[in-house]
Amino acid sequence: MRKSKELAFSYGFLLPSLSLTLILGIYPIAWAMRYMFYDYKGFGKKTFIGLDNFARVMRDGEFWHSVANTFAYAGGKLALSIPLALLLAVVLNRGLRGRHILRAVFFLPTIVSTAVMAVVFFAIFNAYNGVLNQFLLKYKLIGGAVDWLGADHAMLTVVLVSVWGAVGNYMLLFLAGLQNIPADVYESASLDGANKLQQFRYVTIPMLGPVMQMIVMLAIINALKGYESIMVLTDGGPIGKTNVMFLYVYKLFFPTAGTGAASQIQEMGYGSAVSFVTAIIVGLITALYYFGSKRMNRYA
Repeated sequence: MRKSKELAFSYGFLLPSLSLTLILGIYPIAWAMRYMFYDYKGFGKKTFIGLDNFARVMRDGEFWHSVANTFAYAGGKLALSIPLALLLAVVLNRGLRGRHILRAVFFLPTIVSTAVMAVVFFAIFNAYNGVLNQFLLKYKLIGGAVDWLGADHAMLTVVLVSVWGAVGNYMLLFLAGLQNIPADVYESASLDGANKLQQFRYVTIPMLGPVMQMIVMLAIINALKGYESIMVLTDGGPIGKTNVMFLYVYKLFFPTAGTGAASQIQEMGYGSAVSFVTAIIVGLITALYYFGSKRMNRYA
């Protein structure tokens, strides 16, 4: 009887979160999976068309271009944010004066709204009256205004903005991992003649392995799913240069006045099929990394 009461009490605590997961997580997925097989514009009649939506996905050049953009965006973000976060964690793990304030400063972008952050960076990178161009022109570091959100620089710009927003979170996780490494290990390495660089290479990196594996997985998922700052900064433009998978899906469900076929017509049915394919791509990339990293750990 007592065990039953404890079980009921435990489920009572879980009920609010389970309800939210059901309403906001499972139900929308089930809803989207239902409409994958229909020609449905979000209003009026829906027509069952079987696998036609998936056949359309396979020949949708704009979608596959967004997949390529996503890989470029994710690759750039990972290549910059992970090493930078590790470097900051190593530096701030030392006994520097004011290190706690610096940790808070670097972590602050993580808790700032992505939309607000993107609006601020739009004002910085604006080609005509942006803060960055005004600064560079004032000190004659550039000959003329640079269109940071134009076709030539847009991808690099959105990657840099995403790195600024993500590096603090990964830095904090690296810090937690560094603080769990016993000092005795470094003392032993020092007695064996290892310098600071060798200690970092042969002690710090291997002992951060499990933490590194988790951080990289989180970074891959977040990079592949990211689109909010891109939507504010470039809306996927110019000429689709920064249009990523989830932004393409968003425009199918919520069409805007932007450019590109996905932004003109609301297509719930086709959007559901695209979102399903997108989820499979993200899942496959994550699974490949997960099993690959586990195998590397096994033979390390």
